[in-house]
Amino acid sequence: MKNIWVLAQRELKGYFASSIAYIVLAMFAVIFGYFFYSATAIFVDYSMRSMMQRGMAPPVNLNDFIIRPLLMNVSVIVLFLMPMITMRLFAEEKRSGTIELLMTSPLRDIEIILGKWLAAMLLYLCLLGISALNILVLFLHGRPDWRALLVGYLGLLLLGAAFLGLGSFVSTLTKNQIVAASLTFGVFLMLWVLDWVTSYSTTTLGKVVAYLSITTHFEPFAKGVLELKDAIYYLSVIFLGIFLTARSMESLRWRA
Repeated sequence: MKNIWVLAQRELKGYFASSIAYIVLAMFAVIFGYFFYSATAIFVDYSMRSMMQRGMAPPVNLNDFIIRPLLMNVSVIVLFLMPMITMRLFAEEKRSGTIELLMTSPLRDIEIILGKWLAAMLLYLCLLGISALNILVLFLHGRPDWRALLVGYLGLLLLGAAFLGLGSFVSTLTKNQIVAASLTFGVFLMLWVLDWVTSYSTTTLGKVVAYLSITTHFEPFAKGVLELKDAIYYLSVIFLGIFLTARSMESLRWRA
């Protein structure tokens, strides 16, 4: 565990030593800030119109009106920003030639993989922290359901961890970060739109394909509903990503 944490710290410093972390954090802050402002402005306008027309404000659920759409928006933003986080994990090591040093070090492959994955997760947690700071403002002026909010953030955490696991694997396939980012985005986007098959197919195969969609399993979390099958799905994707990354690392050793 100590080796994993030491490597994670090294990787996290690498993110902030370059411009990647600052670009990702700034882009997320601006985009999410705009979504948050728009959602709250629409909510205020709707409340004012209701008061003027009916004489009193209708009971509005902040979670349904603001928080749930915002969580869905975060999942979309993450779809675009995650490739920027994962592209350098192994591709940069291969480009600079330091991958050989890593593979000949006393560290085991699984420690290297988990260390890099953990560093990416810590940067992702910074993104979620930025979104949480915005949403906390709602608690100053209303009473959102904090339980549903926590479930939503658990979903975002699992979603991000799954993306990072798959992104780590893709990063081992090339030494070019741009190629790694492009391939990763393609994989993520494909997983995002798999549920479209339900609009034209009701066969068993169609249902299986739709089940593999990341969107299908995040929506319950955004609604504040915690279901075991959705958590198991994300944990399975995380395991699959790390497993494939480990097999790819073994392949690099053999070729070396």
